[in-house]
Amino acid sequence: MTPGGAAPESRPSSPADSADQYRTARLWMVREQIELRGVSDGAVLGAMRKVPRHRFVPADSAESAYQDRPLPIGDDQTISQPYIVAFMTAALQLRPTSRVLEVGTGSGYQAAVLAEVCREVYSIEIVENLANQARKTLGELGYRNVHVRAGDGYRGWPEHAPFDAIVVTAAPEHVPQPLLDQLAVGGRMVL
Repeated sequence: MTPGGAAPESRPSSPADSADQYRTARLWMVREQIELRGVSDGAVLGAMRKVPRHRFVPADSAESAYQDRPLPIGDDQTISQPYIVAFMTAALQLRPTSRVLEVGTGSGYQAAVLAEVCREVYSIEIVENLANQARKTLGELGYRNVHVRAGDGYRGWPEHAPFDAIVVTAAPEHVPQPLLDQLAVGGRMVL
């Protein structure tokens, strides 16, 4: 662990160094920030080890991507801290066959983590610029099982319901009834 508990800095000098440094920082993040805080779901930990968080933040924030804190992603929005992403994903208790609705795509990072754990992810983002950027990043990384659309997550995505799990990354004042209606019997919702 580095002084102050911060993730190791990632200052690459070449593309090969870059990949190694980001991988080292990502593995450190999972061990020090997630596993040691009680997240033990093997599939979630594996996803967190694999998904390159630095690809989901602006280039000027890439060096900080593996620190356990939210980072700005534009349009007055942030990417959630890694521990929160892992904790919420683990709380869904997903199976490889699960279909998930995510409300609040943001940069697409949590959608990528979900996609590593389950069969299909439908993600809605109210800020169109973020939805477009998330779709682009997810596509560049090869995530074909994530569907992103711009819109109001309050209404969910009824044409693809029911969902085995729903994760809401924003803080609604109440649980929207349309989301409850789209949750499969026995499904889980994490807010």
